[in-house]
This record gives sequence, C-alpha cells and structure tokens, in this order.
Amino acid sequence: MSIDPIADPSTSTAGASKSNITKTINEKCLCYHGPLIYEAKILKIRNFTPEDTENGEIGPNFLVHYKGWKQTQVDLAISWDEWVTEQRILKLDEAGIAKQKALSQSALAAQHAGANAAAGKMKEMSGKTTLGNPAGSSASAGGSTRSGIRKEGTRGTKRTREEDDGHNARRAEMKLNVPEVLKVFLVDDWEAVTKNHQLVTLPRSPTVRQILNQFEDHVKSTTTSLPTPALLTHTICSGLQIYFDRSCGMSLLYRFERHQYAEVRKKYITGPQVKESSDIEMSSIYGGEHLLRMLVSLPQMVANSQMDAESISLVKEYVNELLRYLESNKDDIFQREYDTPSESYGNTVRS
Repeated sequence: MSIDPIADPSTSTAGASKSNITKTINEKCLCYHGPLIYEAKILKIRNFTPEDTENGEIGPNFLVHYKGWKQTQVDLAISWDEWVTEQRILKLDEAGIAKQKALSQSALAAQHAGANAAAGKMKEMSGKTTLGNPAGSSASAGGSTRSGIRKEGTRGTKRTREEDDGHNARRAEMKLNVPEVLKVFLVDDWEAVTKNHQLVTLPRSPTVRQILNQFEDHVKSTTTSLPTPALLTHTICSGLQIYFDRSCGMSLLYRFERHQYAEVRKKYITGPQVKESSDIEMSSIYGGEHLLRMLVSLPQMVANSQMDAESISLVKEYVNELLRYLESNKDDIFQREYDTPSESYGNTVRS
C-alpha cells in the first residue's frame, strides 16, 4: 500500500502524527456511511487522544464532507460532516468506484426484492379473486383475453403491444390520500429525529404487527366500501408487513436512527444471546411512526414492483383505509414525546 504525503500540521491538523496518517487535507475520497459508500472530501486531520469525544476512536481521524450533502445551519454537531477513522475511507479510484456501485446495486436489489415479495403476497389472493370475480373470468366471449391478445392468429399484435405499454406506464401511478393531520405528524417526526436528535422508543407499543392485526379486525368487523374484505384484508396486511420487514433498515430510517437500528438487531436478532428459534422481525419492534413513513413511500415501491393495475387498485383502496384508521386512532398509535438519547449515543453516531 502506497503512503500518501502527510499534510502540513499547521493547516488544521493539530496533534496529527505523520507516522500514522496516510491521507491528506482536501483529498477526494470515498467513504462508508451506513451500508453505502459516498464520494467525500477530507477537511481536517487529527490524532485523537482519550480526551477527545468527537467519535470515541483514538488515533488518526478525518473530518469528511460528503459531496452534495449541505451542512445544516443549527450547529456542527448535526452537520453531515463527520469524523471517521481511516478504515471507513477508500481511494477514489476504479476499484473504489466499482465497490461503491456494487453496494448501491445490492441495496437497490434488496429493496426491489422486498417490494416484489410484498407485491407477490398481495397478488396471491387478488389473482384468485378480483373484486369478487373468479380468476380467469376476464376472457371474453369474443375469444380474447383481458390484455387484448387474441387466441388465434396474429392480427392486432401491434395494437396489443401498444396497449400493454400504456398499461405498464399507468400501473406505477398510485395516489394516496394522506390526511392532513398525518402530514403534520410526518413533518414533526422528521424534525424530532433530524434536528432535535431524538429517537422513537423501541420496542414500540403497539408494534407494526399489532397495528396491522388491529386494522384487519377493524375492517372485518365494520362496514366499509373495501372489496371482498373477508378474503383480501389478511393478505394485504401480510404483504404490508413483509415489505416493512424488508425495507425498514434499507429505506425507512434517518441517519441518526441507524445506530439504534444496529443495537436493536444485535439485541433481538443477531446477538449471541438470541435463541436460534427466535423469529422476531422489525415489524414486532417498530411502531406506527415508521409504518407511516413506509405507507407514504408505497407509490415508489409500486413503481419498482411487478404488480398489475388491478392489484394496485386494491392495495390503494386498503392503504387509504389504513391511513384513515391511523388518523382515527392517532392518540393510541403514535408516540407524543420522543426520547433524548445519551451523550454517548450521540458521540457514537458522529463516529
């Protein structure tokens, strides 16, 4: 491994040790942040001692600024700039860029897998019964299927292809009616975590699993305009739960929550004290706050799935009903005051 020239200690590198540092100030690099890698620039270099509290890591540390990430105007403590160790830094070269792309593709594939798994679960029942009609009843007496493809001959093939293209373009459109009170809550939730550096209490009560079970009971016991609730409610709620479990750590967390997520996984899922028979999922730990974040992201999830137009229509109706249910039961579902974590948690997050 080649050693880069050490920067002048007089330029914001007080206390730096030339023998240990292999990077330079203003050097462009790649840096791990959470599960992904981002382009960054080294702003400062310091050799941390036990008295330093920026990130708890003794030895050479580097203050990096992520390209395209604007600093906040509150204070440096919640800036996107952060002190990192050299283990998190990669060279901005072909090998580093290849690794960055590989991780991004892997993360995207995992997100798509979660979307398709949920879509498949939701489609399982809607494929058997769509708005109460048996599967296969879409074939018309004229000998053509719902998609317009004729059973015999090839006439109309171009028209069918054009209709299918239009169908594929329309299937990604899923407009949700988010109640105003929930929109306000989403803003407050964002501000509490990203600006006030607070956290939702975990495990939550009720959990995502419990909320979906309660919603299922609500739909089955009340009169609604939802299509075939006795058949579809459980399937759709199960699909939403699957997608939550697959997407929670990938796309539902703010940066300040990621260390909490890692702690939760270690305590309940991956830690040495966890029994092999344990099947706890994130839907049994997180609650309404993160469920709401997922619901408002569903239109994007649909765009990345293989759901057909009828399945999308069904899911949209049920999700809009679920949003109304969350609004009606907001006092029992959402946490009013978030927790303020310890100082050591903040130091770890900034490491």
